[in-house]
Order: sequence, then C-alpha cells, then structure tokens
Amino acid sequence: MNKCLSILLLICGTAWAQIPGDLSDSLGLARLKNYSAARASSGNPDVASNDDSKRIMPGDTLVMADLQGAGVVTHIWLTVADNEFGWPRLLRLRVYYDGYKTPSVDAPLGDFFGVGHGSERNLNSIMIHDSSFGRARNSYWPMPYRKSCRITVTNEGHRIVPMFYYHVDYRNYDSLPDDIGYFHAYYRQERPARKGHNYEFLNIKGTGHYVGTVMSVVQTQVSWFGEGDDLFYVDGSTKPQILGTGSEDYFNDAWGLRDSDGPWTGTPIAEGERLGSRLTGYRWHIPDPIPFKKSLWAGIEHAGWTANPDGTVRSGFEERPDFFSSVAFWYQQGVNEGLPEPPYGYDRLPFGNARQLEVPTLIKDVTAEKGRAVVQKEVDWAKDLLFLDAEGPGARINIPVDIPEDGTYELIGLIAQAPDYGDYKALLDEQPMNLDPRQAATSEVPFPGPEIFYNYLPEVYVAKDRALGMATLKKGRHTLSFICMGKDPHSLGYKFGINDVVIEKMQDLTKETAIQSMPDPQANASGPLYRGQPLSFYSGQSPDALRAIGNFRTDAASALPTLARDLNDKDAEVRTAAAWAISQIAPATNDAAIKALSHSLSDPDPQVRTLAAVALRNTGPQAAPAVPQLISTLNDLVAYVRASSADALGAIGPAAKDAIKPLASRLAMEGEQTFVLRSVSYALGNIGPAASAALPALEATLKSVRVTYAAQSAILKIKSQPVPTY
Repeated sequence: MNKCLSILLLICGTAWAQIPGDLSDSLGLARLKNYSAARASSGNPDVASNDDSKRIMPGDTLVMADLQGAGVVTHIWLTVADNEFGWPRLLRLRVYYDGYKTPSVDAPLGDFFGVGHGSERNLNSIMIHDSSFGRARNSYWPMPYRKSCRITVTNEGHRIVPMFYYHVDYRNYDSLPDDIGYFHAYYRQERPARKGHNYEFLNIKGTGHYVGTVMSVVQTQVSWFGEGDDLFYVDGSTKPQILGTGSEDYFNDAWGLRDSDGPWTGTPIAEGERLGSRLTGYRWHIPDPIPFKKSLWAGIEHAGWTANPDGTVRSGFEERPDFFSSVAFWYQQGVNEGLPEPPYGYDRLPFGNARQLEVPTLIKDVTAEKGRAVVQKEVDWAKDLLFLDAEGPGARINIPVDIPEDGTYELIGLIAQAPDYGDYKALLDEQPMNLDPRQAATSEVPFPGPEIFYNYLPEVYVAKDRALGMATLKKGRHTLSFICMGKDPHSLGYKFGINDVVIEKMQDLTKETAIQSMPDPQANASGPLYRGQPLSFYSGQSPDALRAIGNFRTDAASALPTLARDLNDKDAEVRTAAAWAISQIAPATNDAAIKALSHSLSDPDPQVRTLAAVALRNTGPQAAPAVPQLISTLNDLVAYVRASSADALGAIGPAAKDAIKPLASRLAMEGEQTFVLRSVSYALGNIGPAASAALPALEATLKSVRVTYAAQSAILKIKSQPVPTY
C-alpha cells in the first residue's frame, strides 16, 4: 500500500495542475487530456522493414529526437547491442531545451539509467527501470520544454554501436505554466576522491529542487568504504541543512550495502569490500525533494574503515582514496550554464583506461584440463566465446594474458551464463584472485577464500562483467585460469564461456585529482553561449575546446578554417575532435572544409577517417567533390570506415553516381559485415535510378536475411517505385 500511495503522490506531484477528486481516481485517468501524445523512435518507416535500429559509428552523434513546440518528454526506452567494454559509460546522453547550446542533461547513458561502471544490471524503481539483465532501460523522468527539445547520444568509444533501438514518448502542449522547472542531470567524477575535500555531487547557483543521486565507487583499499555522511548546503549556508549518518544510510539501507532495488532507493551493484570491489547506489528524492532559492552544494564524505598491511583494523573512520563518480538530478528555473565539461570517452572508465583482450582469438595458446577448449562464433549478437566443454569439477581452462608494462591492474572477466554452465573460481599465475586479507572486526566477517562465480542461468547471456580483483604484475605474459568448483542443482552441465578479458591499470593514488571549473556565465554576452561562454572563449587546440566549438553547431561556421587546419594536427585526439566539430557544424560546411575532410579520409587513425566521412554525410549533396576519396575508403581495412563512407555517398545522392560500381562490388564481397552491407544498400537506393546497374547485386543480397529490408528498399527506389511507409 505504501508503494502505491507513493506512486500516486509522484503522479500528482508532477501534474501541471492539481487534480481534484477522491482517492479512487488520484491518477486522474478519468479526466480528459489537454495534450496530444507522440513518439520519436528508431523505427524504420518502411512498412516491410524490420531494420528498426540505428548504428552509431565511433565518435558519431545520433539525434534521437528533435521536438518542436511546448511539451514534456514522459518516457525514454532504449536497448543496445554493443561489444565494447564499458560501452554504457562510453555512450554520452545529452538533452537540450529551447535552442540552448548547453545540454541540461549530460551524463553517460548507463549512469543516467542508474547503473555505473559501464555495467549492465537490473534495476526496478519508479523513475528508472532496467530489465533483461540491464539491457532494457527505461526513464520516467518528466522533461518539460517550452520551445524545443533535442536529445542526442554520442558514441565516445572506439567501436561501432551496431544496434541502438529507442523510443522517446512525449506530450504536445499549447504552453506550460511559468512555475515548471527544467529537468537536469549532470555527471562528474574524482579518481581518486580529493584528499581533504568532501566528494561533490553538485555545486550550482539558481532556483529549483534536487531530486536524485546515482553514486558509484571503486574501492582502492579493502574494508568498508561507506562511513561518509551525505551533506546538503542550501542557499550559501555554512552548515549543512541536511546531514546524514553514513553512506548506506543515505541509500536507505543499514549495516553495509548489498544488491537491492526499490521505488526510491537501491544498489544494483554491491560487490563487497575487497580491493577493486564496485558499488552503485541510487537515491531518488521524490517524496523528499530538496528546494533551493539561490544555490545548492550536495555531496558526501569519502571516509570509512581502513586496514593495516597485515589485515588488522587501522581506523573505523578515515579518509580513503576510493574512486567516486556520480550523476545528480534536479529541476531548476532556466538552463544551467555554469557547470564544466564532463570527462570525455575513455577518461570516464573506472580507471581511465581499458585494454580489451579478445580471448577467443588466443585459442592456439589456450590449454585445458578435464575438458576441451573451443571457440563458439556469434553466440549472442556477434559476440564470440572461448568455451570450455568441461567434464566436471576440477575442469580447467588457462588463458594467456599479456601485460604491457609493470604496474597494478584490475582484471575484469566478461563471463557468459547459460543453462549448462558450472561454478568457477579464478587464479592468476596459480594465485587465487579476489581474496579478502582482513581480520574479522565487529560485525564484518571477511569472506574466506576466492570468490566463486555462479554461471547458471535459464537462458544464454553474454556476458556479465565480473571483477576478478587487482594484482601487481610485471610486464610480459601471465596466465589466467578458471577452475570448476561444481554447479547449480538446476544446471545441465559444468561448462564455461568467456567473451573477453579486460585489464585496467591503476594510477598513482597520491596524484591530486584535477578539478575543472568554468568562469561565471556571461549573462550579457551577445549571441549563443556554451556552458555560459561565447564562441570566442573556446580558442586553442585542446580537444575539449574543439568539441565545445562543435556544440555551437551551425553558429560556429566562422570557426571552420581553424577546424580544417586542426585536421592536420600531429595529435590524433585533436584531429578527431576537429572532425567531430565539423560534423556538428554541417551542413554549413564550406568548400575548404570539404577539401580538408576529403584529405582526412586517408588519415592514419580510423576514428578520424570515420568522422571525416560522417561530416561529409551530414554535409549532404554539397559534399559531391569528395566522391572520389569516399570511393577509395569503400576498401578501407576497418569495417566501420567502409560503412561511414557508404553512408556519406548515400547522403550525397545522385551526384555520387560514380560510386555505383564500387558499391555493387562491395555488396558481392564475401564475408562483409552486415552493417556495411546495409549502408551500401541504402546508398545505392539514395543514388536512385542511375544505380540500375547494381540491381543484380542487390537482388542477390535479398538472400541475406539481415540485409533483405535494406536491399528491397533500394531496389524499389532504383526502379522509381514507392517504398511503402508509415
């Protein structure tokens, strides 16, 4: 009953006007509505097509919704197929209101949906609901806007996102009341948390109310990290108006944290108190929002139990250098312009670096005992497995792991689960992983022995990220072993499968974390602003400055000469940032920029080549002078570069007729990636009737189930026949 009443209070609290009536219709379902409902989605308008997902190239930005007029986004659903480690933290979600250049929502996709560390987990709350092992994500945060709403997601990783499905459900209103605030969400991190400072969720000026926190921690020491109190300073107060009693208490739990979820609080990740253990907790302040009139500082102490080298207790309350990251959620008047740029891409991963070892490719160097090691191809949406067909307890698989340099590393195993899988422990160079060296203190009882990974699941799932622990390692080859310890009573076997192993190097914990800040917003500046500053503020060749220029979009056309110059910079990150910025300014691209982008199609860095093609795609027919170079990159060694080039040729349209034969040849290429074949097919269709010579190749492609829809659409366009659409 309490949960139901909370839901009623939530709905009533977010209504634009008070709904009169008794409790039997507190949701106002009987009241006639004064808005229209609509949806923006990844759905293909082609009636005959089941190709309902979008593909996002490395560095590219997908516009999920571009809504006009007054309205409210009421629900976002999405699901993603990706095989890059940590992709939920590498995809960046941004929401822009009313034509502002500064996003009011700026957070990694996974953290926004309540789960940190780039992981996927189930989460069942009122505002966020993640299911199907975390692969289906839902947000129910109301996002009002008065003139427009633009929602984007940027792939800041190094691999293609081959399938991105989404819904954005929204309401159209004639207008919104003056007292409706804008929804905001902002990500920040400290790695490690700064010595002598409390960890900060949010520090802003304005008028509004705070409504939620997602907090993630990676433990760099053993023992309980979470004795730190939550703190909220409202309107410049020197003392916190809200003062907590411990980290687990802030998440409405007690005596530690464990996997849980609930309407307003929960911890979808709680791996214990070992070295490298991870935690994510969420706390929605829906029944208890925190209003502020002038300013708000929200944060938490980073202190807890610490241990001596021999495992004895050193302190029950001492500052710790754990890694913290968070997303703060709030509503406020106007769009907040005063927050600095969040970290980019891999800098957001738990250790700021990650090397993903594709262990199935190491099969020649893998050994096994009491079982046979083989590679299973495309077990789950293009994910391969190194598979151990184990005979029973004691079965073992040994995997080589090459360490690039001396240091302390955390190892992550992307381990599959299935109906016939067993229970396994991990050894590194014959030493147990994930040991807890502490001596028992108070109510804490360290877990004896290494962690056991229980891999039975009634269906096949590839793959759950498992923290294998930290180890100090020398450069060179090491051996990671998994040994069968038994099985679940329901399991049909003792088998084992692993997709990849990830190694992340620990940084120097004594190094002070750099904190970014921005000057006060220039309220009187003429022209558009990004994070409170005009275009002229963002000078220099740093990648962050170049990406900031891109956020001005077509209003940054005057910066094209600078960006074209930076496409030749010796630093690949600078070139990548410049190419992305031009892709956002397009279609306001000029001839000089098109020439520079054409040259960048032969850049040594594949991500620069991809973004150059993306920028030409966004330029459209005006990019016709780049057709010869785009034809050349149809033979690029990297599949996502080939796909991006085909997309650009399709966007150029009939003026790309010289590419018809090379595109048709690519369709006939044996072993070509499905997403490339789709891009090639759509490109031929967009070139139109002039591509009739490619019809035999397209008709042959109809036999490929996953490319059929794109090929059929292209055939109809080339034959000047209508494509049935919704």
